[in-house]
Amino acid sequence: MSYEHLRGVMPSTEHAAISSSPAPIFRPHLTVVPDAPVAFEPEPLPLPESELTPDQWQDRALCAQTDPEAFFPEKGGSTREAKKICLGCEVRHECLEYALAHDERFGIWGGLSERERRRLKRGII
Repeated sequence: MSYEHLRGVMPSTEHAAISSSPAPIFRPHLTVVPDAPVAFEPEPLPLPESELTPDQWQDRALCAQTDPEAFFPEKGGSTREAKKICLGCEVRHECLEYALAHDERFGIWGGLSERERRRLKRGII
């Protein structure tokens, strides 16, 4: 049986449900406080590169945007992915300097493994 002849004459069930009286809505009473203090804290402006604190290079490091496990592989694990990321990193030199200065013994820092950093310190590389 076709009901095409009723199209437009009878409201659909969706429209029929909407047209019934809505339930009263609870609205809390709001007041305006005219002398409320404004709590505005402007964001600090970034410092020019010459005024960066010693460890702020870490915020710009590509490794901060990737999986840290690539930079700290299990013994015998591949370091290829981490070193590849380091090659394109703008703070690679700062990272390596940090690792050498702080005697970092684990992970890839500045594109070098712990063994490569030891060799660099000894002047072998």
